[in-house]
Amino acid sequence: MTTDYTKVFQDTDAVEKYENITYAPDSYASQINERQQDYLRTLVRREFGELAPVQHDFACGTGRAIRMLHGLVREAHGYDTSAEMMAKAAEVGSRANWHQVAADGPVPHPVPAGFPAIVTMFRLLLNVDETVRDRAMTFAARALPTADSGILVVENHGNAGSVRHLRARRHRGERWFAELSHEEVATLLDRHGFVIVERRGFSMITPSLHGNPLARAADAAVRRLPGSDGYAVNVLYTARRVHA
Repeated sequence: MTTDYTKVFQDTDAVEKYENITYAPDSYASQINERQQDYLRTLVRREFGELAPVQHDFACGTGRAIRMLHGLVREAHGYDTSAEMMAKAAEVGSRANWHQVAADGPVPHPVPAGFPAIVTMFRLLLNVDETVRDRAMTFAARALPTADSGILVVENHGNAGSVRHLRARRHRGERWFAELSHEEVATLLDRHGFVIVERRGFSMITPSLHGNPLARAADAAVRRLPGSDGYAVNVLYTARRVHA
C-alpha cells in the first residue's frame, strides 16, 4: 500500500466514511459487494469442498473480503498498513487475526497457517502504483508456493475495457481514476507465477448510473450474457500458481 493510503486511513473520519457511506446499504459499492460475496462463497465451496482453507486477506481494510467468507474458512488473517482500518474491521464484526504491515521495505510474510489457502486482494490494484502491486503479488506467491496450495482472488474495480474508460480522457492524470486492462492484470500475475483460471464481472455500469432504474435493469440483463465479463467495470480474477 502507498504512503498516501496509509496517511488517509489514519484518519478515523475517512475510515468511517469508507465503511458507512461508500458501503452504505443499496449503494453501488454495497450491491457489488453482495454479488461478489455470493460468487466467492460458491467458488470456495466448489474449490475446497469440505476442506476449509485458511484466508490471507492482503490490504484487508475494514475486512469486507473476510466477512464474505465467514464460516467457510478455518481461520482468517488480515494484513494492512492502517491500524485504524483494522480496528474498524474488528468493530464491525470481521473475525480474523490482524497484522499491521509496513508500507515499504521488505515484503511481509504470510503467517504460517498451513494449506490449502485462499489469498484475497480487494480494491488494491487501482489504489497503488506498480511497485506496490508487485509487493502484493510477492506476498501472494509466498502464501501460495505451488499450484496445490490454493487460489488467489484479485479485484480490478476499474477495467479499462468497460464503459468507465469513456471518461479516461477527461480524468487523465488524476490518480483516483487509475484503470487496468485484463491484459495488464494477467501480465502482473504471470510475472509472479500465476495464471488466471476464471474471470467474473459484477457491474456493467458506473456509480453515476446506479440511481437510474433503467440503467440498473439493463446492467442486470447484460451481466447474464456470455462474454459480458470482459466489459464489466468491476472484475474478480481467480488465479493459480503455475511457476516460480
